[in-house]
Amino acid sequence: MSSAATLWRQLRFERRLFWRNPSAAFFNFILPLLLLFLVASVFASDPEELDVLIPGIAGMAVMATTFSALAFNLTFLREQGILKRMRGTPLPVPAYFGGLLGSAVANALVQVVLIVVIGNVVYGVDWPRDPLSLAVFTALGVVCFGALGIAFANAIPNFDAAAAYVNLVFLPVIFISGVFYSADSLPAFLEGVAQALPLKHVIEGLSGAIVTGAGVADNLGAVLVIAAWAVAGTYLAIRYFRWE
Repeated sequence: MSSAATLWRQLRFERRLFWRNPSAAFFNFILPLLLLFLVASVFASDPEELDVLIPGIAGMAVMATTFSALAFNLTFLREQGILKRMRGTPLPVPAYFGGLLGSAVANALVQVVLIVVIGNVVYGVDWPRDPLSLAVFTALGVVCFGALGIAFANAIPNFDAAAAYVNLVFLPVIFISGVFYSADSLPAFLEGVAQALPLKHVIEGLSGAIVTGAGVADNLGAVLVIAAWAVAGTYLAIRYFRWE
């Protein structure tokens, strides 16, 4: 079997595993959409709030489906000895991790598309003004948070601690990065912290693509910050990865 065919079969297998795990499907896929409906319904009559919320939820969905999902999943696979056993099988390592990462990427892409469609059809938010910028910042966010999720899994001591470790990062980051409200209203210290983290810049890029029409060239600072985190995450993920 060719490498491409092996990768495709592994990806299909990972997709089946994902949907057969109710908790993973809920927290990594359904919860962002549920939050979108709940919060957007409160501000349905305020277009300015919706223009903040739709890109914010899209950015949160990218982080949830990559960073959080991969950190949880890899910790579980490592602690259960599954990674060690997979290392000893004939399945090529690129095909295994390609399927694992591909499933997370598919979730992120579907999430962003659904959020944009729901924003337009249900709440009247305009279609993205710059689809190319939307695609670029979604891809950058997926790469960045995917790498950081794999790297962070190496710091989690066991699966029982995974929820605490992941939420200790995920929850504060989404609240200071402008997911539910404009980060410009934060105190100066928290705004500075948010500026140093990648999620705020992913949201800024998505907001430009969806709301203002700002292209990639207009958000080069955000691109550089996200890329820097992606490089750091990739290095840490490779340097400290453990099979067992």
